[in-house]
Amino acid sequence: MSHSTQPGSWDGPWYRVRTEHFEAAFLPNVGEDLESVDNVDVFVDLKDGSRWSATVITLAQVEAIMARWAESGEALGGRYFWCSDGLIARDAGISSMTDVLVGLVENDEFAQVLHRLDD
Repeated sequence: MSHSTQPGSWDGPWYRVRTEHFEAAFLPNVGEDLESVDNVDVFVDLKDGSRWSATVITLAQVEAIMARWAESGEALGGRYFWCSDGLIARDAGISSMTDVLVGLVENDEFAQVLHRLDD
């Protein structure tokens, strides 16, 4: 996988990253360290004009949520995890998550993983 990520920039609450394949608009929490982000919504505009969305969450964050739910009783006592448009990534951070998105485009898997918004 080629690393085509360029440093991003802030646009209000959105952190935008441009690559040779797309522009991604991440919505991290206020004050969150961008390389520690482990659960974030993202909207992706591909070069062909199509728009896509996902919630990117790390495996560690899924485990933490399920452990919390085991205590609270939510989701059948933490026995399952589900989120709309969910994409589980191994590593935290906007740059790592952008690399995953680039890899999905380069491997022609993007349309199978993200949710298309402009249908």
